[in-house]
Parts: sequence; C-alpha cells; structure tokens
Amino acid sequence: MNDSERVEFTPEMRDYKLLIPTMLPRHLKMMASLLRHYGYDAELLEYTGREVIDIGLKYVHNDACYPATIVIGQFIHALQSGKYDVHKTALFFTQTGGGCRASNYISLIRKALKKAGYGFMPVISLNFAGIEKNSGFKVTVPMARRLLYAVLYGDILMTLTNQAKATEIHKGDAEEKADYWTVKLVEQLEKPGHISYAKIKNTYREIAKDFNSISRAEENRIKVGIVGEIYVKFSPLANRNLENYLISEGAAPVMAGLLDFLLFYVYGRIVEYDMYRAHKKGIIPLKIAYKIFLKKQKDIIDVIKEESDFVAPTPFEHTVELAKPYVSLGVKMGEGWLLVAEMIEHIDSGTNNIICTQPFGCLPNHIVGKGVMKIIKERNPGVNIIAIDYDASASEINQQNRIKLLLANATKDKEE
Repeated sequence: MNDSERVEFTPEMRDYKLLIPTMLPRHLKMMASLLRHYGYDAELLEYTGREVIDIGLKYVHNDACYPATIVIGQFIHALQSGKYDVHKTALFFTQTGGGCRASNYISLIRKALKKAGYGFMPVISLNFAGIEKNSGFKVTVPMARRLLYAVLYGDILMTLTNQAKATEIHKGDAEEKADYWTVKLVEQLEKPGHISYAKIKNTYREIAKDFNSISRAEENRIKVGIVGEIYVKFSPLANRNLENYLISEGAAPVMAGLLDFLLFYVYGRIVEYDMYRAHKKGIIPLKIAYKIFLKKQKDIIDVIKEESDFVAPTPFEHTVELAKPYVSLGVKMGEGWLLVAEMIEHIDSGTNNIICTQPFGCLPNHIVGKGVMKIIKERNPGVNIIAIDYDASASEINQQNRIKLLLANATKDKEE
C-alpha cells in the first residue's frame, strides 16, 4: 500500500476506538489511560490466546519476524471478534524510526488489513522521527510529559515486582501490590491539572516502601538476566511468560526497563551526530532529552536504594561504558549495541546467567546477540549465556528444557 492509499486519522475521527497491542502490560495500561484522559477512546488489547498467533500467520508472510506476526494477529483477532464497530475503529502503533520493525511494521499492518478486508481503517503511528503524521492525533508537551511518567512508573513497578515475587513468603503479595499501584497510578495520571515532579518522586518513595514491606525469605536465588529484541523480551505473550516461568523454577529474573531503550534511542542519535554529523537540526533537543532521561533514571535509582533493600537499576552512562570494549556504538540496527551492553551490565552487577530472547526473522538480533557470546564468555569465565529462539512453531518444551539446563549449570557453578 503506497502513501496515496494510506488512510489518515483526521480530527473527525476523534471518537474512534483506538486499539493498542500488548507488550508491557502495566506500562501500556497507564499509557492507554492517558490517551483517554486527552480525549482518545484508547483500549489495550489483552487477549493472548493461541488464536492471535494463528491469525497472524494467516495475514503475514511466514518469513516476517515473529513480533510482527503477533502484533498483526492481535489486531485482526480483535477486529474479527465482533466487539468493535470496524468503521469507527483505528489501530495505534509506535515507531522509533530505526531499521527493521521500528519502521516497517506500519506497512505490514496496512497490508494485512487490506488482505483481511479492513483496508479502510486508519493506522496511527506514534513516532518522533517525522515518519508519518495524522491531523487527528497530536502529542502535546503535557501529554508527552505524562507519557514519560507512565514509563517511569512502569519501570519501577516491573523492577520491584520481579524481585519481590522471587522471594515472597506469601505467594501473590507482589502481584497484589503491583495491581494496586497500577490502578492508583492510572488515577493519578488521569487527574486534570499540573502534576508536579516532586509528587512523582514522592510516589516513587511510597511504592518502594510498600514493596519493601512484603515478607520475603532470605534466599540466595540464581539470578537470570533477560535481554533481546524489545518486544519478545518484554511481552509475556511473545516469550511465553518467561519471567513467571523463571520464578516457578526457583530463579530471579532481572531486566532493564523501557527507559533504558529510550535512552539508547536518544543517545544513539547523538552518537550518529558525532560520527556522521547527522541530525544537525535536532541535536540540541536530543542532548536535552538525554540529560532529562538520565536525571529521571537517577531519581528512581536513588529512591530504591534509600527506601528499600531491592537492587536498583544500573545507571545508563555506566552501561554505555561497559559496552565499549565489546562493540562499536555505531552498531545500532535493531537493539544494536544495547543488546551487548545489557549482557555486560548483568554480569557487572553479579548476574552471571543470561537468556537472549531472539525472535524468528530478527537478523540484527541474531548477528549481534550470538556474535558476541563467545567473546563475552572468554572474558568472563563462569558466565552462562543461552539464546532462545521464539517463533510460531517453536516447541515450548524445548525452550523450557534449555532454560532448565541453564539453571542446572548455574546451580553447579554456584556449588563449586
């Protein structure tokens, strides 16, 4: 479908239902609520049955990457459910403007819609790279600020929930608190008027203290770092509930937050300016955004350290330095050098067991991820790294067996 066939989301469509695909459930629940706060009838799609994948395979070429299959399958499954007036519905998707899925998904979605008989439906691209514009959808400064707060809140909830779930004495305490805070944060972000950042930081403290009150066993669980392609790494639908599976096997999952990816995106463009003098017009806003994101991350790190005994995230600046001996910062396709940086970040913080989640069809992920594993192991004896492939036909038993082997090796190393 070329640009002349693209259906634009216009101001007259403001009453349309906006469907959002799942990835980070708590982050996106807050973001969807913010869109509703600003007058858009947004809804997060949460159905994760096998039909999603089967429908995706029907409308996406089987050589396309696995995340595209899932996202498109979830969209079309929702449209075919009969729940929505398809002539008053639009699809909502984010793009970063980089290579691979970040730029090409929007075309794949439109092609699939046309094939399924929904070619009249508008698809909104939320991006800051000028890829596409829709006259009926605008991101204002106050809206962008609150969306950032949703990312920060989502990250702190994810960090604390994973750590608490791994050692909680009363099963379900961590999820209960995470659910409670998700509802409370949605209410806070939806309130009219200005939200001071002082209030946001105070809420961080309340969250950290509340999670720290959970009764936990003093278990020295095996930590397993999760890295990989952003969608498969974060989405329980795509990675078959990897975090919960690790916890059920007696391990503690560790993941960097969504803010780290935003920092990678902004910092990567600053690096491109230093290397090639690209993004000349936008370099000052990029540098300002980078400093703001770093400050926000530091605030979360400080609060977790001050108000709890949980492990705080690694400062992004340190993560960048850890990557430099292993990979050029010019390697940016897909997750690029961030994939390598997060592996080293986990090792640096004492997490010597790493799962690299790799979706079928993600060439950059396979090249960068598998390409550095050997040298990382050589320079860091005792480190266990495995790559798990995720695709529509991958055997869940085989995936779990590989994870169990990783945990068995980790247990053996720990005993020795």
